[in-house]
Amino acid sequence: MRWWKKSNPDSHSKVGALFNEFILGGQDGLVNVLGIVLGVSAASSNLQLAIIAGLAATFAEGFSMGAVAYTSSKAEESYYESEKEKEISEIKDTPKQERKEIYDIYYKKGFRGKLLNDIVKHITSNKKIWLNIMMKEELKLEKDKVNPLKKGLIVGLATVIGSMIPIISLFFLKFPIAIYSSIIISAAALFVTGAIEAKINVGNWVKKGFQLMLIGMIAAVIGFAIGKILGVSV
Repeated sequence: MRWWKKSNPDSHSKVGALFNEFILGGQDGLVNVLGIVLGVSAASSNLQLAIIAGLAATFAEGFSMGAVAYTSSKAEESYYESEKEKEISEIKDTPKQERKEIYDIYYKKGFRGKLLNDIVKHITSNKKIWLNIMMKEELKLEKDKVNPLKKGLIVGLATVIGSMIPIISLFFLKFPIAIYSSIIISAAALFVTGAIEAKINVGNWVKKGFQLMLIGMIAAVIGFAIGKILGVSV
């Protein structure tokens, strides 16, 4: 059964959903690893140690984020399917009550008289449409646009990619220039990510870009402060 796709035929919506999953992993990975890199470098002034800590966090978190995205998506999918089966049974066993629910839904939307009756008749004449309306309007549930495995892979890969951004400059530059470069590159990446997210979805791209960048920089400052407070010479 693929009826749920008909309610969202625009491929732009699916691209947005995929990109949102990519942002979820990428942003989380970048922010966390930037905090770790700054914390370790502030504590030790040792770039090699910061690289090791950053890489360890990159791959551990990449797997963890991917696994969590997969399992949570599977749980949501199972819940959706369970509720769908209940609605199918109710439409079959208590059609009069389910018609009344359709009537009430569109009554609350402001429809009256013959138009309301025609809407109810049209919807309940097609069980696929009927089920779709009940799922969306009564239960407020929609089929996930991205399957669980794909979501897990996207989030995991994005986490690894995002996590590598704060580490790149540490391979090529010396302390403390490498740390300053890491902050600048990370801030720019967060701003661009936020701007693209706003363009694909809805919102002001400048505001969204600065918002995402600010979140990342606050996390980085927290990591730096902890490193300074607990700093040791290595």
